[in-house]
Amino acid sequence: MKRILIVACFIGSNTLSAQQPYSLKSCIEIGLEQNYDIRMVRNEEQISKNNATIANAGYLPTLDLSAGYSGSLNDTETTTRETGEKNKTTGVFDQTLNAGINLNWTLFDGFRIQANYQRLKELEKQGETMTRIAIEDFIAELSSEYYNYIRQQIRLKNFLYAMSLSKERLRIVEERYLVGNFSRMDLQQARVDFNADRAQHMKQQESVETSRIRLNELMANSDMNLPIHVSDSIIELNTLLSYEQLWQSTLENNTSLLNSEHSKVLADLELKTVKSRNYPYLKLNSGYSYTMNKYDIAATSQRHNKGLNVGVTLGINLFDGNRKRESRNARIAIENARLRQEELKQALQADLSTLWQAYQNNLSMLKLERENLTAAIENHEIASERYMLGNLSGIEMREAQKSLLDAEERILAAEYDTKICEISLLQLSGRIFEYLK
Repeated sequence: MKRILIVACFIGSNTLSAQQPYSLKSCIEIGLEQNYDIRMVRNEEQISKNNATIANAGYLPTLDLSAGYSGSLNDTETTTRETGEKNKTTGVFDQTLNAGINLNWTLFDGFRIQANYQRLKELEKQGETMTRIAIEDFIAELSSEYYNYIRQQIRLKNFLYAMSLSKERLRIVEERYLVGNFSRMDLQQARVDFNADRAQHMKQQESVETSRIRLNELMANSDMNLPIHVSDSIIELNTLLSYEQLWQSTLENNTSLLNSEHSKVLADLELKTVKSRNYPYLKLNSGYSYTMNKYDIAATSQRHNKGLNVGVTLGINLFDGNRKRESRNARIAIENARLRQEELKQALQADLSTLWQAYQNNLSMLKLERENLTAAIENHEIASERYMLGNLSGIEMREAQKSLLDAEERILAAEYDTKICEISLLQLSGRIFEYLK
């Protein structure tokens, strides 16, 4: 009961000076809005969306406007055929001005344009999936750090409690040393133990600060020294997970598996692109042009040409030397995409089974460690009574205290390890967004 009161006082003193505490949900929401990696991957997703247009696929015609000017300065010499008379002219300056607009439109190219558009749309979906992968990784990382921060704070409270026990023991030894009930060796040992607990408490403060800074970094707060107070004081566990439900959710929602499906589709479209070269192509081209020629010494001083031109081109690529090779390679790529997907399913099942086993073992260990903690608390109370009566040495009292602290450390480690397994299971099964509910 004494320990509980000490811890409660510690919590209360911090809460009074704290700003509005952060929940896991609020930390994730802030991070998803501010984190630099998330913002960059969303920009990459936007690029893939911008690329998925009919124009980029080649459905639309191209329209070019061009204009040009050229001039030439020459010395000319002409000879009359009948008389052989020669005429020389120097500094002849001829000029040409032209302008035009041209339209080129591929009407059909063996379904290559259609395949290209499907590829761009699939890359858009893949971009969305990659964003989701990055977000899921981020949520898992931030959640792990959030609970690590809670873990480190609990450890700090435990070390503070251990220090308070050592301080109380030192006070008792000092009083009884003065009346001759304890030796100087008992006094010095009590001081050593107290200083050791103080040092441990100071070291743990560093661990708390490191975790706090990491949380600020993940949330992309402008001030890395910003205090963080979380709404949770314990590591709450989800003990209702089901292996069958997790595996079914993995098959349906795992982002790596979804991404492998995109890779399969892209491989299929690559084969369609290669096959499109077996078909003829049809292209439309038209334009309007204007040309002016200005002559310095010719019989005609100027000539103007303008007009519309329209043409259709029908053709087929009979042989390029690479088509069969590219087709074979595309089929191999399709097979490899299928094999990679099957391999990924197998790896995911193995990872899920491993994590599930660790999750179950940690839950069992947690139950055992809670029983051990009860026993350690009782043992420490008995030791304290005997120590006050002078029936227990300082070393034995220290061992009882250490046993209690070790039991608290083990139960905290079991809780945290179980939570990490839970986070990994939810991420693997595509259910990590449950932390945003």
